[in-house]
Amino acid sequence: MILGTAYALSMGYRLAMAREPLEPPIWTRPEPGARKPRWSRAEIAAAALRIADGEGFDAVSMRRVAAELGAGTMTLYHYVRGKADLVALMDDALLAELLVPPSELPAAWRPAIELIARRTRATFLRHPWALVALLGALPGPNGLRHADQSLAALRSATLSDAARLELVALVDDYVFGHCLRAGEAAAADDVPPDVAEAVRAFTEGEIARGHLPELARLGARGEDPVDRSAAALEARFERGLALLLDGAAAQMSAAS
Repeated sequence: MILGTAYALSMGYRLAMAREPLEPPIWTRPEPGARKPRWSRAEIAAAALRIADGEGFDAVSMRRVAAELGAGTMTLYHYVRGKADLVALMDDALLAELLVPPSELPAAWRPAIELIARRTRATFLRHPWALVALLGALPGPNGLRHADQSLAALRSATLSDAARLELVALVDDYVFGHCLRAGEAAAADDVPPDVAEAVRAFTEGEIARGHLPELARLGARGEDPVDRSAAALEARFERGLALLLDGAAAQMSAAS
């Protein structure tokens, strides 16, 4: 039962967000049978990730990845059937970055889950396009390993199996939400000046109508109270993670 639940956890919201009719994932098929394929799945995934990181996810295509590898487009189809397979490979390669070497995973539950959370945050800040672009990817080997390691991190916690699963999901929800907010903060720098001015004028107009007293009070201070710097975002992440885990620890203590 736990294995099935962990598998479902690793799929999560992704299934609901799949953009195309679902087919069995690439992991259910063996790699090409040549004794030494010219390109491994890992190499194909790495090429696709380089394109997405450098040019955006929309630039990733079978033709573009083939060119990155120095292959013909039709040759690439010998390794992957299409974009869905390519996305699955990208997703699994990215999730490999979340995995903590077993020798480095603390025995105590709290520092262990904190380490995984920080590693997850760092991965999605390196690949800010991935949270949305890879939502439709079916879980692969590294996705399952990440789910298993997250549960293992909580082995020393005095929690039922169901509660461990819930806490893993809550931490993931928090980390993913934080990364989406960080992406919004970064994207704000790319807003054209005329659009930013229009938004500012609209906001000030709404405040002037007197229906937003708390925003008016903040505006009267003459400064933006939200610090969007990288250091501030990291500090806010740590405060939020601490509050979440403080709550979990308090619940465990009350139940013991």
